[in-house]
Amino acid sequence: MRSGVGQARRVARGRGLDVAARAGFVARGVIYVLVGALALRIALADGDKRQADRGGALAEIAEKPFGNAVLWLLGLGLVGMALWRLSEALFGQAGPDGHKKGKRLLSAGRFVFYAVVSYSVLAYVAGDKGSGSGSSDRQVDDVTATALDWPGGRWIVGAAGAGVVAAGLWIAGRAVLRKYRRRLRMGEMSARTRRVVDVLGVVGGCGRGCAFGAAGVFLVVAAVRHKAGEAKGVDDTLRSFTHTAAGPWLLVAVAVALVAFGLFSWANARWRKV
Repeated sequence: MRSGVGQARRVARGRGLDVAARAGFVARGVIYVLVGALALRIALADGDKRQADRGGALAEIAEKPFGNAVLWLLGLGLVGMALWRLSEALFGQAGPDGHKKGKRLLSAGRFVFYAVVSYSVLAYVAGDKGSGSGSSDRQVDDVTATALDWPGGRWIVGAAGAGVVAAGLWIAGRAVLRKYRRRLRMGEMSARTRRVVDVLGVVGGCGRGCAFGAAGVFLVVAAVRHKAGEAKGVDDTLRSFTHTAAGPWLLVAVAVALVAFGLFSWANARWRKV
């Protein structure tokens, strides 16, 4: 039994999982860059019907030459990310405090998330066009409607929304404080590269946190009004920024920030401590 655990630990710290994790960051970066680009198109071209979410990104790739091959690579990259997060949950993260229960639980949650995302991408490219490419808005509406019908459903949805808002604030706060620096090999970067990575990390993290926070607010509103339609997926959440006093320019800012986060993910692929 101990030899099996020891072997699994060696695999978790081996070269193969290192490559898998970095491939996962590349795949995540591609999706965020495409979602940000789609959101930018929506902000600048009124009436654009493309979805600014993961489904829209997959459809965008599928339309290009060798699109299916790229989607296979993305799906496998996200599988690598899921496996790396699973290894963190089982054996701890890199760094002196990586074995804390809270961090391992966080990695377990990320493993579940990336396992679901990778499955949806691979199922889509394998022929199940309803998987991964469906509207995030419709999916959120369906899940919210189901939850609201449960006993205490309004409280459950409201608590979930508050949790998403808190997650958005946490993401943005860590970005502003540059907490990501502890996870990157900053000493291997030139001074200019460090400045660029800092801009991408702060701007990208704030934009991502803003999108999370807004989605959480809509969930809370859905709970208060007991209307599943008030909840919004990624696409509708991003489009909602055009309805503020800043008009489409707020969406432009968030879209650019999401692209920045995608580029920051690529920086993680290069310099992340795995």
